[in-house]
Amino acid sequence: MSTQTPYDLVGVGIGPFNLSLAALADGVPDLTTLFLDAKPAFSWHPGLLLEGTTLQVPFLADLVTMADPTSPWSYLNYLRSHDRMFPFFFSERFLIPRREYDHYCRWVAERLPSCRFDAEVTSVAWDEGADAFAVTHRSADGTTTRVLARQLVLGVGTNPVVPEPLRPLLTDEHRGRVLHSADYRTHREALAAADDVTVIGAGQSGAEVVLDLIRHQDGQGLGGPFTRWLARTPAFAPMEYSKIGLEHFTPDYIRYFRALPEERREQLVREQWQLYKGVSSDTLGAIHDELYERTIGGGRPRADLHPGVALRAVEADGDGYLLTCRHSQQESEFTVRTSAIVAATGYSATRPAFLDAMGDLVDWDDRRRYQVDGDYRVALDPRVGGTLYVQNAEMHTHGVGAPDLTLGAWRAAKILNAVYGRPVLPVPEQAAWTTFGAPDTVPTAVAGQRPAPIGTLR
Repeated sequence: MSTQTPYDLVGVGIGPFNLSLAALADGVPDLTTLFLDAKPAFSWHPGLLLEGTTLQVPFLADLVTMADPTSPWSYLNYLRSHDRMFPFFFSERFLIPRREYDHYCRWVAERLPSCRFDAEVTSVAWDEGADAFAVTHRSADGTTTRVLARQLVLGVGTNPVVPEPLRPLLTDEHRGRVLHSADYRTHREALAAADDVTVIGAGQSGAEVVLDLIRHQDGQGLGGPFTRWLARTPAFAPMEYSKIGLEHFTPDYIRYFRALPEERREQLVREQWQLYKGVSSDTLGAIHDELYERTIGGGRPRADLHPGVALRAVEADGDGYLLTCRHSQQESEFTVRTSAIVAATGYSATRPAFLDAMGDLVDWDDRRRYQVDGDYRVALDPRVGGTLYVQNAEMHTHGVGAPDLTLGAWRAAKILNAVYGRPVLPVPEQAAWTTFGAPDTVPTAVAGQRPAPIGTLR
């Protein structure tokens, strides 16, 4: 039996969501926390920290403000600490540079005593003798440390998804010529010098890569890579950003979504791709502007945009690649030859290997996914006396807001309150004007009118 005193909460992974929880937990009395990450320091999508790119959510969706605007770990306090309040005020920014968001998060992570980097978690198991989770982590020099936790939260993020036809080419031989957009910045200059680059994927990352490659072309459109943009979606569509549409990222919608049958939830996540996979209208506008510039004087831009296209096969062809594609609406196939391929095909949550020892103690659903309750607790075997939480691994149970920064601080506050056993921070459950389901009561009749039928909104 271990005599080590367990932490109240240990977090695995220090991305924005667990960093939010660490920041909100800082200073809570009688709460001991530790957050572990294998990286040597905080970094957030380093392969896509391109100049001119911004967050797709307002700066108020920082690590803490939506749950606790008085926190010292707010973005505004970061600006004050770096003497940037006046420049920020004069810039009239609502969407902040992505590079600055990364720097803000690093500023927080470096100052929180609960955050420990260079700590790769290798195993998580349930220690019955200690009545706690046993978390083993290893540093870069090989030192192994074991800590105990009464409660555990996984915030390990998501992994890049690469289309099946491209996977055999993810080898050293094709390194830098076939890659996921997560590595774009690393190979940016080599790609800019290529003859022809094909970008696959219609989301924000794909659009930013396309825009960056086009901007590497010279004024006459002769230098720089010919840029081809392929996507399965029927259009290069803007992300839903209307004020009412954004109410899908509220506690109200989560509550509604969670009550739906599983089959309907699966259907909705597929149908709502524009809520979280679309492109900002500013980025689409910038791409159009760049192409317009290149048509002045009768020129033709060295770029092709093809929506409604699925990648069927890829084969190496000399010093390039031959892509077999299918147009979904025309039901026709065509081939293109390219020098390099960037797959901007998103990310997905996967079960981390360090959880293997817990595999039989997690109550998985039929698709081997976590079953997550309203407080982000994972269903476990009754033999486990501790509590396991997850962040950004619950889209199938909570909807499209799972990966969105807007709900990050709210979700962290929900978890913090559950960990502490009583409210530490207020968490509003109603934030939308929209009623997502049928009304709970029969609307009252207005004088001179018939009562509205149940389910009818006036």
